[in-house]
Amino acid sequence: MSLAIDYVNAVFTVFLVVMVIRILLSWIPAMPTGRVTGALWRFFHESTEWYLRPFRRIIPPLGMFDLSPIVALIVLYVVNAVVVRVMEAF
Repeated sequence: MSLAIDYVNAVFTVFLVVMVIRILLSWIPAMPTGRVTGALWRFFHESTEWYLRPFRRIIPPLGMFDLSPIVALIVLYVVNAVVVRVMEAF
């Protein structure tokens, strides 16, 4: 069972890293126009937008600050902890 828990932790960690990169890329005012940089920007945007969209609907931005990614990261940590605890119980 330890291997399955390690796998779940790895998946959550990869998604967490992708989310953090997406948050950092959100500070860039416009999408990069280069072929590689544009493709990377689109990858990080499209791979996390499905998760961030519900949080953006619930939490409105405060001026120019969008707090929804912070809440999304906290929820991701909690879900990871719950899933691992449930897996450890079995």
